[in-house]
Amino acid sequence: MGRNKYGKGYQKKDSGTKGSSSGAPIHGGKIKASHILVEKFSKAQEIYEDLQAGENFEKLARTYSICPSKKRGGNLGEFSKGDMVPEFWNASIKLKIGELSKPVKSQFGYHIIKRMS
Repeated sequence: MGRNKYGKGYQKKDSGTKGSSSGAPIHGGKIKASHILVEKFSKAQEIYEDLQAGENFEKLARTYSICPSKKRGGNLGEFSKGDMVPEFWNASIKLKIGELSKPVKSQFGYHIIKRMS
């Protein structure tokens, strides 16, 4: 008695970060993010560097993204794990709110992801 089912020394992890070791908590299994999608890594890297230098994410998304979300400044709204390709989801959940990812390769091209919630 007195021991949990996992034995001595076990510490339960925060269930709010389901699947994420360093990113923001995931509430209700959904997160919000925006992205800029381009075909070439070199372009993604250039955009990432512009963002690091202070350029406006929404403006760059409207200008360069090849995704229909470009009309909304890259805003994808709220989505859950099965709504996105694994590479995108895995990169998204590692981000903190407001944080940008480095270019992430998927079958669609290269994404720069900005976590919104």
